[in-house]
Amino acid sequence: MNKLSVVIISKNESINIYNCVKSASFAEEVLVLDSGSDDDTVKLAKKAGARVISSKWLGYGAQKNLAIKLAKGEWIFSLDADERINTNLAFEIISATKKDQDLVYEISRKSLFVSKFMAYSGWRPDFTKRLFKKGSGAFQEKSVHEHFITNFKVGRLKESLIHYSYRDFETVLKKINTYSSCGANDYHKAKIKGSLLKAILHGLWAFFKTYFIKFGFLDGAEGFMLAFANAEYSYYKYLKLYYLHRHSKDKKS
Repeated sequence: MNKLSVVIISKNESINIYNCVKSASFAEEVLVLDSGSDDDTVKLAKKAGARVISSKWLGYGAQKNLAIKLAKGEWIFSLDADERINTNLAFEIISATKKDQDLVYEISRKSLFVSKFMAYSGWRPDFTKRLFKKGSGAFQEKSVHEHFITNFKVGRLKESLIHYSYRDFETVLKKINTYSSCGANDYHKAKIKGSLLKAILHGLWAFFKTYFIKFGFLDGAEGFMLAFANAEYSYYKYLKLYYLHRHSKDKKS
């Protein structure tokens, strides 16, 4: 069994996948679990040195859990296609797997919003559990915003992941639409109801929380834009949830 596998889920990530895989090349295995890309994702992933397996899309959490299951490593690092591991973080990851002190580690992320790496707005330090020993936990089976759940003590690495989350406004709008739909579906499955009033109030709260409580105003113009994007995401999520509930009632009647 390999000591460390870096696992990446992908679909149409030709812009990101080559550099993503290359940044993880220090690991004994880089596994890309692709779900039907029709661009050059698979070709570029293989060119960068990854082992590529194809699978139908199961949702973010389920897809990541499948990638973990298919990986050969004793240790797993879950990496998103729009993230990069720099040299210092690579050394720290290797050191953590050799020490075997903790079974799960969280890492902070340094995230880009269009033209600036954010220092506030709830995006920094943004700790997320990514390095763990196989069998120490699993990702939530959610459509979006899945978290790694574990009962073990969580250690913390000092270095940060570089996260090219929103490279341009087209990406912002695309992710608002995709994530709000996924979030609405998750809430609908959980029997949570939406309404126009909920959509408005949650949208306003998302802006206020990001811009004021999370000090988004200190990120300048990008802080305002991110707060507005978060408000849009929340607004559309609850609005889509409202219509999902209406459609399901119409089908039953």
